Amino acid sequence: MATPKQHIEHIRKTTFSIGGEKNPLAPMLDQAVKYLSAELYAKDVHFLMELIQNAEDNEYLERVDPSLEFVITSRDITNTGAPATLLMFNNEKGFSAKNIESICNVGNSTKKGNRKRGYIGEKGIGFKSVFLIAAQPYIFSNGYQIRFNEKPCPHCNLGYIVPEWVDNNPSLSDIKQIYGSASTLPTTTLILPLKPDKVNPVKQQLSSIHPEILLFLSKIKRLSVREENADPRLNTVSAVAITKETNFMERKNMDAESYTLHLSADENSDEFEKECSYYLWKQKFPVRPENRVDMRMGVDDWVITLAFPNGERLHRGMKYSPGIYAFLPTEMVTDFPFIIQADFILASSRETIRWDNIWNQGILDCVPFAFIEALVSLVKTVDGAPVSSLPRMFKFLPVHKSPFEKLNSVRESIKAKLAEKDIIPSESYTAQQFFHKPREVGRLMPAFWNILKKTGEQGVSLHKLSSHGCYVLNSSFDKPEYDDILDFLGVRPVSSDWYVKCIQGSNIVMGVSEETLLLSDGEPLKVKADRMIRWDKECSKFFTQKMDKAGGQKNLIEYATSFSEVLARGVLWDKEDKIKALSELTKLAFLLNFDEQAVQFLMKSNNLQTFLEDEEFLNAAFPSV
Repeated sequence: MATPKQHIEHIRKTTFSIGGEKNPLAPMLDQAVKYLSAELYAKDVHFLMELIQNAEDNEYLERVDPSLEFVITSRDITNTGAPATLLMFNNEKGFSAKNIESICNVGNSTKKGNRKRGYIGEKGIGFKSVFLIAAQPYIFSNGYQIRFNEKPCPHCNLGYIVPEWVDNNPSLSDIKQIYGSASTLPTTTLILPLKPDKVNPVKQQLSSIHPEILLFLSKIKRLSVREENADPRLNTVSAVAITKETNFMERKNMDAESYTLHLSADENSDEFEKECSYYLWKQKFPVRPENRVDMRMGVDDWVITLAFPNGERLHRGMKYSPGIYAFLPTEMVTDFPFIIQADFILASSRETIRWDNIWNQGILDCVPFAFIEALVSLVKTVDGAPVSSLPRMFKFLPVHKSPFEKLNSVRESIKAKLAEKDIIPSESYTAQQFFHKPREVGRLMPAFWNILKKTGEQGVSLHKLSSHGCYVLNSSFDKPEYDDILDFLGVRPVSSDWYVKCIQGSNIVMGVSEETLLLSDGEPLKVKADRMIRWDKECSKFFTQKMDKAGGQKNLIEYATSFSEVLARGVLWDKEDKIKALSELTKLAFLLNFDEQAVQFLMKSNNLQTFLEDEEFLNAAFPSV
């Protein structure tokens, strides 16, 4: 078996005709290299993302936590006159002979056609993107020590893909000194002597690596950036070590799974959050025929992952955090409080997704379905979670509009689907949790919540609070801090009539000390007046207080009003439209001291008649009157 050095000599001889017979495919290689050069510099390629993609696509040994480390130094270990050198260390399995042959070619990636196996590389540029920042990149891996040059080789007149063996500059000891002499070198090291005009842009890119960059990568568990100089005062790169840990699986079935992921960003500054956990919901959707495209022809399922940060997102002081990922972050700020990850087709710069692409549109059409499933999972399937912990889950709703119109369509779809979901918790005053559609639930005034609190403290049962035509929103949710969320969901305040029904149809009035209740329209309702009369429908009893006749006509009218309203509601509880008329008639009869002739006249003038069964019903319903 050939040694790595012998393998390189063989490639130079057979592929590039260096010291051997002319390769008949040389003209094709020449055209391919010219195409590569034109494509490389025409596109706004993000070299750092390309390298991270490559590391994610690499293979790793079992029981190895895949890691990627970037170190920039002012030392010129390649002796090429570079003002700074960037080194990338990756603990992958290392370059195989096939990998080496692939990198010495154009458009012959070993990952080609393997999208279904999880490879995330997109544009076929990969490693060659390093030529944007380095004229002579070096690879040290599995015994291979080679470099490439963007300038044409004097022996074959080709650049970019012709390997050259490296004996010195750098040596392994040079590399180890920068990495840390006490540590074992990872299997693969890239050495990139930077072009003079690229030093500051590279430092800027390294300093601005987003701490959430590992969020949707399935392999890499740790990524670090640091600067290594003899004088630490010369360091200008913001060092960071980002670590990812998947804590536990919560739910899994054929189409969806959810789990919690923990990210930590260790850096020198104490100014920003260094840890954050994320609830991830991952769901598969079949690709529709009308959304298929050539770039994803072998992919049969869209896999959409939504990330919900538990607390403040990691941002390293960056003003905005990306809201859309295609495995790695784009630069799209969605203004949504959750993150969308999918295999989007991107613009060449990786900054945005291609909005006009039918593949991407198909993904966006599925996002509302995934969001609803994720939210229901968060709200309803957390075993033993108190109701008071649920409202914060609703902070993930896209309450605010996005600057991207197509994402606003996603937002409106989420809103419409939520309107038909039993997802809003109501106040039950029991250990059991109840959920309802947003339109079925109403909010109460803060003053009335205070009354209910005092009522409960005095031992009055409130189990029937939601039996007056509307479910009452859970008190943990009915707070000003959730106003925007509740408006988005369409949860409205209860009507004024609800308060009247609640007070008259419950034990509140009879069970609490005297105080003033305020209705939503600001009208005071004196508890003292209502406590004069109460009908308990369940036990068919009519409770009254002795009327204070010394109070004059005002007391008489108050008592008559209370009596007539309670009586009318008790008799006509199922005929809401008739209650007011009966109440007014009864009040007038009361004020006439129920004089038989006067009552008969009132009945006749209103075209009413009392039948025998009516008298029997009244006697049965109010035996204590």
